[in-house]
Amino acid sequence: MTPKPAVPAPEVRASSLDTRRRWRDVALLGGLFVLVIAGLVSLAAATGWEETRAQLMKLGLPQIIALLALSGANYLLRGLRWHVCARRLGLSTGLGQNLRHFLGGFAMSVTPGRLGELVRMRWLRRETGWPVERTAPLALVDRAGDLAAMALLLALSLALAASGIAFALPVALASLAAAWVATRPRLLAQITTLTYRATGLAPRLMGRLRRSARSLALFSSFPVAAGAIALGLAGWAAEGYAFHLLLVWMGADLGLAKAVAIFTFSTLAGGLTGAPGGVGGAEAAMIALLSLDGIPLEVSIPATAIIRVTTLWFAIGIGLLIFPVAERLSRKAGP
Repeated sequence: MTPKPAVPAPEVRASSLDTRRRWRDVALLGGLFVLVIAGLVSLAAATGWEETRAQLMKLGLPQIIALLALSGANYLLRGLRWHVCARRLGLSTGLGQNLRHFLGGFAMSVTPGRLGELVRMRWLRRETGWPVERTAPLALVDRAGDLAAMALLLALSLALAASGIAFALPVALASLAAAWVATRPRLLAQITTLTYRATGLAPRLMGRLRRSARSLALFSSFPVAAGAIALGLAGWAAEGYAFHLLLVWMGADLGLAKAVAIFTFSTLAGGLTGAPGGVGGAEAAMIALLSLDGIPLEVSIPATAIIRVTTLWFAIGIGLLIFPVAERLSRKAGP
């Protein structure tokens, strides 16, 4: 009798699938990074290497450390918000555990729609036993908190800036509207119900979505919402201030309010393009807005490259370092 081929155990198959997905995400990450760098290098070559090099030489190690420290403050403040919301949801996870999940998720920031960041839900399921539909409100509140904080920061900086930015108000309003919808439990539950009635598809999934939407009621009170927005506002303001410092060091001081407005608008606009991590769109918007304010390309190009490396790519680097640790510890904790 011919022996039947061995069938891999479910956990082995899942592990193999996770490995393939991880390599796919790394390939996507590397490809995006190469494309952005190639575009910036081409622009720098067109404007003259000497001028660009002269601007880069104005920065030393202390300045780079300061930029990274301000970005780190942003991540820690938003990580603290994740911890507060996790405890509000009823999870018994500690501060270190929640920071590990939050920062480790940055490794997946450049997946389409940043859906890869939902890996945090998988870690929570393994370590706490909570299903995804119970922890999904965390992801919604986190995204809504960022959108609301950045919209308010953009509006405030524009109000204080000497000149405005075209289309900034619609972007700010769209961000606030998205944040409001994402935190309305009844509205989301109704949208889910109407979708199911219209399509009749995936009744189990729709039921889980409705249960997740109802859990958002825990975050609807003013003190909780205000606290979440305040932490996000302080975090993103730190990165906006870093952009202001960078421009000052490169001899292109536009004022604090305008620098923060350009940074915030470009980050939001990049996200609206749908590109993973806003890569490409954010850089293009930043260079264009700086040019409109009279900043030459030999300054705007290196300034854009440096601030993106010390914000987005620094976060991804932190995530790549923490991701394997978070994955290993979650596997030890549960299936």
